[in-house]
Amino acid sequence: MKSTLLLRISVAVILIMHCVPGMFNNGIYDFGKLYLDTMGFAPFGLAIAWTIKLSHLITAVLLLLNRYLKLAGWVTIFILVVGIFMVHLPDGWYVVGGGRNGVEFNFLLIFVLLAIMYPNGISFNSSKE
Repeated sequence: MKSTLLLRISVAVILIMHCVPGMFNNGIYDFGKLYLDTMGFAPFGLAIAWTIKLSHLITAVLLLLNRYLKLAGWVTIFILVVGIFMVHLPDGWYVVGGGRNGVEFNFLLIFVLLAIMYPNGISFNSSKE
């Protein structure tokens, strides 16, 4: 069993739960039209919202299948970083407790995705020792 299996399953569940309910309760519409459009993305806010949510769903499936992890991971990390700057950073670090809606959860997801994508670590040394 791969050491990243539990991480892949848990992140897949998080991504699925982050996107699927919004597909049925106006969450994507609200995110696209009421948030992204007002942030200057009109008239493309709804299309961007659907793209983000579908990318989360595709990433979840790829994590479960253990396929294309780096591609899916980097796309998701990009979305998470943009989300930090556009949505979460003004609310500070904490998601709950010391604050609300902060960056800590995105921060954690980014580093868990990096651990999944690079289970043996990232080498910054180009020479083999």
